[in-house]
Amino acid sequence: MQCATKLMEFNLENPLTNFNTIPSLFLLESDHMPTLKATDIDVCFRQEAICLISQFSCKFHPFISYLAVNYLDRFLSSQPIPQNKTWVLRLIAISCVSLAAKMNRTDFSLAEFQGDGGFMFDARTIERMEYLILGALKWRMRSITPFSFISFFIPFLKLKDPALRQALKARAVEIIFKAQTVTKLLEFKPSIIAASALLFASHELFPLQFPCYHKAISSCLYVHKENLLKCYKWTQKIGKEREEGSMMDMASSWNTAVNVLDQQFSCSESGNGSAITTAALSVRREKEMKRRKMNGYPNNETARLSQVQHC
Repeated sequence: MQCATKLMEFNLENPLTNFNTIPSLFLLESDHMPTLKATDIDVCFRQEAICLISQFSCKFHPFISYLAVNYLDRFLSSQPIPQNKTWVLRLIAISCVSLAAKMNRTDFSLAEFQGDGGFMFDARTIERMEYLILGALKWRMRSITPFSFISFFIPFLKLKDPALRQALKARAVEIIFKAQTVTKLLEFKPSIIAASALLFASHELFPLQFPCYHKAISSCLYVHKENLLKCYKWTQKIGKEREEGSMMDMASSWNTAVNVLDQQFSCSESGNGSAITTAALSVRREKEMKRRKMNGYPNNETARLSQVQHC
């Protein structure tokens, strides 16, 4: 598809080439959100489409799947979709993955998507659907996502250790990926989701610093406090799901999250960077737990939030 292949590759954290300032991201982020409320979206249809997108993009970079779902949500909210037609669902999913792969300049073949024995579509049919999606999205393919705001919110915690900053970033990325499957969160702006993910990660990794971090982010002029609180509650539910998983799942998720974004905070460019970060994190968490016991630090979430005023 000629029109799609001309689209320039964009950076995950800096999606806008002409408007690369933070104010511009906050100003334009609403243009990259679904236009319908979460309650107006067919949850079952969306979940089935997400499953197909995950299936079609399993061999690609995780960001391609994330971007494809972003296209899907914005497309589904722009016009009515025929129900009970499996081939329509499949065609939309394939076309979203195709567009996301092109945006990321990833080589692929259509046969690669359709090797599972399902409905087969020729290149022309997929191209037509791509044009339909492009039109619905008003050609705004350089999506502003929660990833675009991570680097803005991380300094609010004032961590000096690069390994700890990377650990915070990696955990937040993991939460953001999981949050995309929750339809309710479509109502929140990408910046709010990013802030909520980082808040949860900071509470989990650095509980003593959490009250001050929460206060700093809540005081940000770009952040709607009420929406942040609502989104954070959903983020807590998402984050706790991981705690129920096995250690193998945790390790796998950790590695995926670290590799999704650049590893500029890693101690080295070698394969030991992730191991160093994990080790540093484990030591830090052990120290924090001991300090909490010695100081009688409250375990209750509400009590912890109430300490914000003392920062």
